[in-house]
Amino acid sequence: MNEKRLQQFEKMLAAVQSEHENIVRQMEELKAKGKIKSVTYQQLLARKMTYQNMLSMYELYDLTDRRMDD
Repeated sequence: MNEKRLQQFEKMLAAVQSEHENIVRQMEELKAKGKIKSVTYQQLLARKMTYQNMLSMYELYDLTDRRMDD
C-alpha cells in the first residue's frame, strides 16, 4: 500500500512540475509577442501562481529535489 501511494505521489509531483513548466513556456511565448495584457496571459499567470504555490508546499516539506523559479 505505501509503495503504491509513493508512486502516485511521484506521478502527481511530476505532473505538477510539468504543467508549471508548460505554463511558463506559454507565458514566455506570449510575452515575446507583446501580449502580456491579453486575457490568455492573465489566465496563465493565475494558473502559474496556483502551481507555484503547490510546488512551494512540496518544497516546504522537503518533498522535491529542486526549486522552481518564478
